[in-house]
Amino acid sequence: MRHEKDAPLRSDALRNRERILEVALEELTYSADTPLSTIAKKAGVGQGTFYRNFPDREALVLEVYRHEVQQLSDAAAHLVQTRPPDQALREWMDRLAQYVMAKVGLAAALRGGSTAYRTLGALGHAPMVAAVSMLLRANEKAGTIRPGVTPDDFLLAIAGLLQIDPHSDWQTRSTRLLDLVMDGLRTGAPGS
Repeated sequence: MRHEKDAPLRSDALRNRERILEVALEELTYSADTPLSTIAKKAGVGQGTFYRNFPDREALVLEVYRHEVQQLSDAAAHLVQTRPPDQALREWMDRLAQYVMAKVGLAAALRGGSTAYRTLGALGHAPMVAAVSMLLRANEKAGTIRPGVTPDDFLLAIAGLLQIDPHSDWQTRSTRLLDLVMDGLRTGAPGS
């Protein structure tokens, strides 16, 4: 017998869930203390619908985080298939910056001491490395970046994103940082 949680969601329930996740990402990134009732109201759902999907703050934050990791991973695959490799990598880096800014807010929403807080990094590591690996391989094969760049090299190079205040003009600062990283990746590329 299937449990209710195992049953596929109706289309309206799925839309409600997606809308809650979208609003929660925006609100929790802006303010970690946003009340759950505010998120439900802005998502246009009742309290019952909200709590049926997300019984508490931790459940909501972890699902928003998982959802964002999946979106970022899917974006890498899509970009590799639809753009030249270097353009795919650079566009993905912009999406990564958005993800990092959201992650800072989501981590704060969990309050550092919770068990869920400690799992955030583990949830995103494997999909992130897989996405970076795919993008780097495509670029190395095309000769658009220097050979031998590893996912660890890349992640260390973009670690400066973590120093940007998400409440500042982070788009301008991240664009400048990521342009510098991309210039560095191109230096020594066989195709340049």
